[in-house]
Amino acid sequence: MAPIDLAAAPFHLDDDAVAWVHTTRDSFSPRDKLAQLFVLLARGTPEQTAEQVRSFKPGGITRIYSPDLPAEIALARDLAELSAVPLLISADLEGSRMSLAIGTSVPNPLGLAAIDDLEATTAISTLMAREASAVGLNWSFTPVIDLNIAWRSAIVGTRSYGSDIDKVERHALAQIAAFQANGVAATVKHWPGEGYDDRDQHLVTTVNPLSMSEWEDTFGRLYRKAIDAGVMSIMSAHIALPAYALSLDPDAGPEAYRPASLSRILNEDLLRRELGFNGLIVSDATAMAGLGDWGPRDQTLPEVVIAGCDVILFSDDPNADLMRLVKAVADGRLSQERVDEAVTRVLALKAAQGLHKGNTAPDLDAASNVVATEAHRATAEAITARVPTLVKDVNNLLPLSPGKHRRVLIYTGGVVLPFVPEPLPLSVPIRLEEEGFEVTVFTPGMEVNPRDFDLVLYLFAEETLLGRSRIFLDWVKLTGNVFGGMARVWHDVPTLMISFGYPYYLYDAPRVPAYINAYGSSESLQAAVVEAIMGRAEFTSTSPVDPFVGSDQGKY
Repeated sequence: MAPIDLAAAPFHLDDDAVAWVHTTRDSFSPRDKLAQLFVLLARGTPEQTAEQVRSFKPGGITRIYSPDLPAEIALARDLAELSAVPLLISADLEGSRMSLAIGTSVPNPLGLAAIDDLEATTAISTLMAREASAVGLNWSFTPVIDLNIAWRSAIVGTRSYGSDIDKVERHALAQIAAFQANGVAATVKHWPGEGYDDRDQHLVTTVNPLSMSEWEDTFGRLYRKAIDAGVMSIMSAHIALPAYALSLDPDAGPEAYRPASLSRILNEDLLRRELGFNGLIVSDATAMAGLGDWGPRDQTLPEVVIAGCDVILFSDDPNADLMRLVKAVADGRLSQERVDEAVTRVLALKAAQGLHKGNTAPDLDAASNVVATEAHRATAEAITARVPTLVKDVNNLLPLSPGKHRRVLIYTGGVVLPFVPEPLPLSVPIRLEEEGFEVTVFTPGMEVNPRDFDLVLYLFAEETLLGRSRIFLDWVKLTGNVFGGMARVWHDVPTLMISFGYPYYLYDAPRVPAYINAYGSSESLQAAVVEAIMGRAEFTSTSPVDPFVGSDQGKY
């Protein structure tokens, strides 16, 4: 194994920490070395999570937090006692509906990009990191540095800082700095760069189609900047970069489309050797079809590590996956040298987070003074109030008032979330009733007479989706039948369309006369939109993407 410079960036370990890494690694049994390469998804009860950690002894977990702060703190304390080697405890701190359930609700990256105020992004990122650290979380799989180019993409959606590379760079670097200054290791993703393919890696290996010169000017630039900024880890995703494979072998054939998560040339040659990344490489979730497309799990699971990923993210059957690695070591596919190298980087990240100094469990009283405090909520709400973007209002509809627009008809599909089977209701209808409007929410089969209403609202709330390749305005589903899908009421009734997520619905409704993008569907964002449409707050943000998708049709 070539020695890893643990004193260099991004780990910056002192002699005591380096000694701990080497001593701890060498004290592991062969089985426990392999277990250190797993980060398991912990979605169950605290008792289930504790038992999972006790029996398997993984290197870390990704905790899906409940809203119960005392229970989560108790779990974190149990995990500290159960783990001879402290755990990496991770989450996707992406904001909005991906905020911690126990924490302060904050805008997502696209909302922050609409404000385009680095002080705001730093404030939100600092708040997120402090709350995460207070509950024992020490690693986040953010920021997302994908580019929002393929506008149909349901997987990039609102998770990136938009389509402008300068803006993405500014805000991603601000988040990295804020996270890592406050005890949370940052991760940039999705290597080698998503944004030009509108498909979803959960369903298929996606492709970055750029030439290498184009890639260097975009994703190469972003990843080099993140590495220079000291980002601790990079997520290697189920994305191919055929231009690089073909630059090494013009006859690469299907190998040109091998995902980075299974590609030694993308991880070792491009990321480590050419870009100089010395930190930890974590795979994207290994149950995704973007990896599974490439072969049976007996083959692909060991290849994740062989190809240069130091951490295997998630497992539906950890013991079976562990045996897959054991067999790969036994038959020579996976060398012990490569295992030791990966374990070294896992332990180095732990040491860089100060975990080598002992299991310091979070304290409930201390966490209660940090998590979802009034001060944090006030900070987040003040920034959230600046997020909504007025894209167009050709008939000068706004502001609304009960005197002019008392009878309101609302079309909505509710809040669509990746892991929730049925949409959740938006609170906007209730908020409008509290303002003095008479609100009717459309249900399929309802007959609509335009003379019965003074205002029509279309409310959509799809931020990002897993397992669905594209987001679009499904008129037939919204209205209940094809005839309703063809009807347009905005020539007879003043109409406003509001998106609490996906910012491109004008592609499917270019003639709607008034349109707002809010980028997220949190309660605070819904409140902010109501304040703005009632005229009590100004629209000050600027769209971080082109809501007209390159066409003038939607401007009028």
